[in-house]
Amino acid sequence: MVEFTRRGALGGIATSAAGLAVAGQAAAQTAGPSDAAPVPAYAGNHQPKPLPFDPKSLTGLSERLITSHWQNNYQGSVRALNTIETRLGEALANPDFPALVYGGLKREELNRTGSVILHELYFGALGGTGEPGGTIAAALALAFGSYSAWERDFRRTAMALAGGSGWCILGYNAHTASLHNYWGADHMHAASTAAPLI
Repeated sequence: MVEFTRRGALGGIATSAAGLAVAGQAAAQTAGPSDAAPVPAYAGNHQPKPLPFDPKSLTGLSERLITSHWQNNYQGSVRALNTIETRLGEALANPDFPALVYGGLKREELNRTGSVILHELYFGALGGTGEPGGTIAAALALAFGSYSAWERDFRRTAMALAGGSGWCILGYNAHTASLHNYWGADHMHAASTAAPLI
């Protein structure tokens, strides 16, 4: 069970959020359709990313918990997403493939895609110093009144999951141009225009 006394990890999370926000904005401004080779919609060739930190070095989270989560939950979703994409590609080539079965594959594609993305953001945000860096503290203070108010809201949102599976996601809502902490019961629940930061 994850203890939500992650003071040591929270600063790293906030630092990563700032980096992700800046990187995402820069990529959106500079990337064009010809900047990268097109990837087929159903390529089925996702590869798990290694942990970007030593799991023994985290404060408040056990090495066993992180390693198990990375090996089982995350890598399991990567494998499942590859299988689903392969099946969707085969189904797309078959004009008689049943719509009901296709819909089930599409739901699972959404679930596994969310799982892969959110796990990569989660692992990428761990391992910091415990203190926010860059401009993220100021951005969160502007959105929530203070950095400590954001942290309080983030913790309460996470605790509202009541020990079950799910996500607390700091997202940038492009519709309102604002930062919000969102409660997600599974890998598919998020505000429609919110880009997850942490």
